[in-house]
Amino acid sequence: MKILVTVKEVATVEDEFEIEGTEIADQYLGADLNEWDDYAIEEAVQLQEDGIADEVVTVTIGPEECEQTIRQALAKGADRAVRVWDDSLEDVDLLDVNAKTEILSAVVEEEDPDLVLSGVQAGDDSFAATGVSVAENLGYQWGAVVNHLEHDFDDDLASVRRELEGGVEELTDIELSAVLTIQTGINEPRYASLRGIRQAQQKPMDIKALADIGVDESTIETELELTDMYEPESESDATFWEGSPEETASELGELLRDKGVAQ
Repeated sequence: MKILVTVKEVATVEDEFEIEGTEIADQYLGADLNEWDDYAIEEAVQLQEDGIADEVVTVTIGPEECEQTIRQALAKGADRAVRVWDDSLEDVDLLDVNAKTEILSAVVEEEDPDLVLSGVQAGDDSFAATGVSVAENLGYQWGAVVNHLEHDFDDDLASVRRELEGGVEELTDIELSAVLTIQTGINEPRYASLRGIRQAQQKPMDIKALADIGVDESTIETELELTDMYEPESESDATFWEGSPEETASELGELLRDKGVAQ
């Protein structure tokens, strides 16, 4: 079995930051592997360790600067990586789901995996739609928000447990080839060992432009536009007192009486 995992580098933000125009100022930004994708990688690597998968390949859409982050997946056990980038993507502020779907679908068709794992969502745009959109585009079966996956795949079926609304869970079998979007908590992602980090630098990463995977530049045109960025106003009704318990107890009592909580 061949597993392809979609991975993404996302921006991390300090607790205190400033906004410049429609973006958070660069000095307050860091970068890390998307949290949900980390769980998808771990699930794929476990399947390989259990003898179910023969190869784990990751695919990402991103510039050269994201390679160190993406190599975290290789350090944790993935065999090789594919990174898609193109000059035409440089000035795109917000890559929408349709564009991601076309690009990732082209890589899936080229790699022809039995199973595609994707994080439920990305920590930056939170679209939570790309994995299912790829499956629909390719005609694959799919399961969204998967929080348990049986490691047997009898009769080319993936037995999964999915989170639904209202705390309900669904047990279902999904026929391969399939796309599963992986929820946090399905496993415990491993830390990359020093040996794994060293090996990751030697593992192949194929760099592909849009033309290499047969995707036209018009695909990345989007109707989405980021028009504003702001910190939401925080309304707090918290009251703080200073002093000993004896000194503040009476003030607390008065406040509770004013709120109608105490008589």
